[in-house]
Amino acid sequence: MQSQLIERAKALLADGTVDRVLGWKAGEFAYDMTPALFSSAQELDEGFAYDAFCGANLSKYLVKESRKGGRVLAFLKPCDTYSMNQLLKEHRILRENVYLIGVPCQGKTDVETLRALGITSITAARQEGEDLVVETLYGQRRIPLAEAMAERCKACKGKKHMIYDERIGEEGELENPDRFGQVAALEAMSSEERFAFWRGELSRCIRCNACRNVCPACTCEQCVFDNPASGVDNKAAATSFEENMFHIIRAFHVAGRCTDCGECSRVCPQRIPLHLLNRKFIKDINTFYGEYQAGEEAEGRTPLTAYTEGDVEPSVVYTKGGND
Repeated sequence: MQSQLIERAKALLADGTVDRVLGWKAGEFAYDMTPALFSSAQELDEGFAYDAFCGANLSKYLVKESRKGGRVLAFLKPCDTYSMNQLLKEHRILRENVYLIGVPCQGKTDVETLRALGITSITAARQEGEDLVVETLYGQRRIPLAEAMAERCKACKGKKHMIYDERIGEEGELENPDRFGQVAALEAMSSEERFAFWRGELSRCIRCNACRNVCPACTCEQCVFDNPASGVDNKAAATSFEENMFHIIRAFHVAGRCTDCGECSRVCPQRIPLHLLNRKFIKDINTFYGEYQAGEEAEGRTPLTAYTEGDVEPSVVYTKGGND
């Protein structure tokens, strides 16, 4: 697949359809795949990569890239296309300056997932059928792909692309896995247990802002948490209240817009399951406003930005149509 993507990108550069390519390249380690721009066939041959570690969602990078002039080619996995649609809906990307190629994905892994399985000294990984083959300094390990996938991939929304100019590889189908199993487990806790769970998780936050910076729904020119006049602009939280507030406010800001891409948890150096806050909101929206998936369409309003007389107020008990 990697060579196929490279050849197609080189062809689009050569015929002038695009003047640069947004994809992935290896960092210091084989598992350290990072978003990167390529502007020539030579750069593509030397650095472009697409493998089991290319989990980064490239859609947010198009907010700036689509405004630089020319046309940029971007490779998007199925889950990335939801974020792309949501950014188009919010007029954050100039669609005419972007050429989209949908690429297949059967789930991505990450180094922490593999380390939890006892696999270290990783040099490469590739999918072979239903297995993930991992090369290490100590030999080869073959494990079922389902066991090696990152958590967010286990709760995948489906293998179908929501938007593209062309696709490479076979198109998958929409799926309906139990995306909200972990949320239901949290809901089953007492309020004291839930508070203790989130205090334990959020107490590890170092306010590096990686979650905010990578999130496709966070595209404000200036974040309230960077505003020195806000009183909350300090990087490191001074109290447990500030640790809670940063993440809860951020979750509220993306409610109804979060596509559940899981980038926030992927980049968190403390491995905090931040996606569960957003997924709780998604579950509640489905419950109170009807099934809705942010990013399925590039137009229209979200449940929280469209008023109807049938809207519910979950915190208000009343008899609809009565006098109470």
